[in-house]
Order: sequence, then C-alpha cells, then structure tokens
Amino acid sequence: MPIHRLLTAAAAVTLLAGAAMAQTPAPAAPPAAPSAAVAKLIPTGDLSTTLRASPNFTVFVKALDATNLSSLLKSSPGLTVFAPTDAAFPQSKLDSLMADKPGLQKFLLHYIINAKIDSSKIKGAHGGLPSGAGDKIVVDGTAADGTLKADNATIIQADVMASNGIIHVIDALMVAGSVPETLPEPPPEAAPATAPEPTPAAKPPAKKKK
Repeated sequence: MPIHRLLTAAAAVTLLAGAAMAQTPAPAAPPAAPSAAVAKLIPTGDLSTTLRASPNFTVFVKALDATNLSSLLKSSPGLTVFAPTDAAFPQSKLDSLMADKPGLQKFLLHYIINAKIDSSKIKGAHGGLPSGAGDKIVVDGTAADGTLKADNATIIQADVMASNGIIHVIDALMVAGSVPETLPEPPPEAAPATAPEPTPAAKPPAKKKK
C-alpha cells in the first residue's frame, strides 16, 4: 500500500521552568544548572515501540495515536522517521494541529520517508527526499562542522535503528519548503590579474659608417 495512504500525525508541548530569586543576602544561591541534554533514544523493537519507550516524544506519540499512525509505524517495514522532541512543539502549534486532523495528517506525513535513509546517505549531500506527504524533505550534510539538517531542523541524534526502520531525532518542527532543494551556485572565480607586457626598450640609432 502506498505510504501516502498509510501515514499521519504529530504535535507537542513546551515545558516552562521558573527560578525563584532569593531576596536575602545569605546564603548565596547556587548557580542555575544548565538545561539537561535530551537523553539518547535507544532502539527497543519497532519504530512505534522505540518512540513510546522514551520520555522525550510523548507529544509525537500522542499525535501518532490520534491518527492511527502508531500501528503503521509498528508494522510497516523500511521507513525513516524524523522525530521531533517534545521541546520542539510550541503549545499553540499543538493546539491548532489537534483541532485539524486532516491538516495534522498532512503535516506529519512530511516527517516520514518510505525508504531507509541512514546518515551515510546525508553526509556530504544536499537534496530533496520524497516524503509521505508527497512533498520533499531537503536534507543537507555539507556543513564543515558535520552538522546534518532536515529542512530547517538539526538532526541531534542520527541512525536509531529500530527493527523496521530508522529514526533521526530532530530539534525543531520541519517546515516544508523552508530550504531550497538545490544549493546556490558559487560565484565564478575572478581570473587572476595578468601583468602588462613589458614595453620593449627603444633601440639606439644605428651609427653611420664613415
């Protein structure tokens, strides 16, 4: 069955944290701890089970469940899923998506490819990959620092090998069409300046014979 008939879903919540400021001078409060990095996603069976086992994809999983996509990610072979973390979903975006199930389906089909695409196919490349929504995910592995991108999102963990496909964890919601499919042509190199030809020295007049 074509992937575009099978796939759907996604949404999320942002977590807000507040810090209380002590008003008395003693004792001094310790500095705030930096935000914890997203825990590594560990493969635990199929795509759906792997995402469900992690605490970092609860919104994505909720959306998959709401659109019956979870069962497809459990049984369909050979898929690639770009999975946004919970922190990638603004609450306002989640609310609007959940209120529009057809729109949510199309939105989430953009995160799924009906083929296994590991990071070796992204590194050093730039181009569009057909998504389940019928558009393209533009991947970019040409950055000098090795950063891998999918549309406007950064892949923060690549190649989570589930039993029936691959998950790439991303740090933002992907926006179809946000990145051009082809890189701009580099400007033509200017031709090196050539030194002017030296002017030949004037010959002295010939001496007259006596």
